[in-house]
Amino acid sequence: MPFRSTPLIAAAVVLAACSPALDWREVRPDGSGAALMLPCRPASHARDVVLAGAPARLTLYACNTSGMTWALAYADLDDPGRVRLALRELRAAAATNLGAGPDRPLDWRMAGATPHAESGRFELQGRLPAGKAVREQVAVYARGTTVYQATVVGETLDPEAVEVFFSGLRLLS
Repeated sequence: MPFRSTPLIAAAVVLAACSPALDWREVRPDGSGAALMLPCRPASHARDVVLAGAPARLTLYACNTSGMTWALAYADLDDPGRVRLALRELRAAAATNLGAGPDRPLDWRMAGATPHAESGRFELQGRLPAGKAVREQVAVYARGTTVYQATVVGETLDPEAVEVFFSGLRLLS
């Protein structure tokens, strides 16, 4: 079964702890090698997927507040040869899940990430499966054999909050 993140976005919405305001906190998901700032208390969900042609355990930390879903998904592929394709698949899945047209690249770099042509931050416009129009910003990057997908999706996106989220992403030493 090819990787599609729609179930992960749906799980994020179902599992998310809602709050009426942005309450930023640092989160260090177990086994991720990363830290991030989230505006709400995240829930965690993991499932087995096929990523870059082989099984992988994809873990998602996500929450929902102020009409936006905030998420970090990651998987250790155990094979450096799969990383480039996995990053491409994560980026494509984000667009496919929204039925989005071409993405718009945004200026962004992840300090400490392994350089890959497929890494970057992108903006998408599309629709959820139920037809609701949404915007999404997504970043895909890797360190070693671990791939990451950071996402903010909502009907409208608060530019300042989105910037706090993406600037708060860090890879730990």
